[in-house]
Amino acid sequence: MNGGTNPLESPDVYRVRLGNREIILIATAHVSRESAVLVQQAIKAAQPDSVCVELDEARHAQLRNQQRFESLDLKQVIRQQQLLPLLVNLLLVSYQQKLGGKLGVLPGSEFIAAIEEAERQNVRVMLCDRNIKVTLRRAWAALTWRQEFMLLAAVLGSAFETPDLTEEDLRHMREQDIVTRLIEELGRELPGLSTVLIDERDHYLAERIRQAPGDRVLAVVGAGHVKGILQALTSDHTVDLASLETIPPSSAVWQWLAWSMPAVIIAAIAWIGWQHGVTEAGNNILFWVLITGVPSMLATLLAAAHPLTALSALVSAPITTLSPILGVGYIAAFVEAYVRPPRVYELRNSARDVSSLRQWWTNRLLRILLVFVLSSLGGSAGMLIGSAEIIRNLFR
Repeated sequence: MNGGTNPLESPDVYRVRLGNREIILIATAHVSRESAVLVQQAIKAAQPDSVCVELDEARHAQLRNQQRFESLDLKQVIRQQQLLPLLVNLLLVSYQQKLGGKLGVLPGSEFIAAIEEAERQNVRVMLCDRNIKVTLRRAWAALTWRQEFMLLAAVLGSAFETPDLTEEDLRHMREQDIVTRLIEELGRELPGLSTVLIDERDHYLAERIRQAPGDRVLAVVGAGHVKGILQALTSDHTVDLASLETIPPSSAVWQWLAWSMPAVIIAAIAWIGWQHGVTEAGNNILFWVLITGVPSMLATLLAAAHPLTALSALVSAPITTLSPILGVGYIAAFVEAYVRPPRVYELRNSARDVSSLRQWWTNRLLRILLVFVLSSLGGSAGMLIGSAEIIRNLFR
């Protein structure tokens, strides 16, 4: 940007009047050097009363301390059954880091630039984004199992891409930053994802910006959010932030379906025992134990898991496949995390290592995720085969 150009006249700057107040939105690309420069110059020129940035407390701490996943409480993540959202977040961060590496600029640099400039100008900084854990859990709750794996496959594919973008390319991308573009490409088949990650956050960010103190507020947000934020700011509708911060429970229909298959299997074995004797029922039980436990065990071994992890998969799969409360993947991942916890440098390098296939077997955090995915797939495959066989035995 030329020294004589007024940064507030940039096409990436949007100004809104709300009564006596002025809201200034800076649209950024999350890995753009020019965006970082623009926000610094805009804060100097605007002299705002407060600066809002599209960060929550956790992401702010990660960016400022450059820790990323170092402070991750992995066992707590597993207890809360949040490994798949963690994997998706890791893959998205990896993709942004690769883009930033091409340009010599870290993802989120524009937010750090905004915060540091605001601090130099003694301007209050507001972290206006929704907690990332809430966002991911709401997004995951909006998807079916099929859609979850579709999302995982799409994001996993992006992690192994080698982006070749220049700063000029990013100028064109500013109308839709890279994560927004990726989400909206999936939006046709995964509408719930787009609603939670884009639409809900647009309204959340707009309300937090509206609540920021002062007559002149400057907000730094990803370009993909600008249109939605502008619409929310200029509407008379007040956003209920509490409703956007809650995790919706599973639907009653989904809970009924989740329990129906285990009930059918147990009832089928009981009926076989009633009609054909205890020995035949025992044979079906043994078949269920083997057809669910052995694939799960083999899958963990394929991930180079610890022998105790493989044993835990063998023992737990026959039980967990009959319960929708906890899957074999989480038990196997917890055991692997307990017997071989990730080292600090592996947590630090996880976003970089995720794009290397070999590192999935050597980085302990990635191997835990691999154990989770493969053991879950093994258990699911065994459950489908076992269910079909036991139901078929009913009609013999």
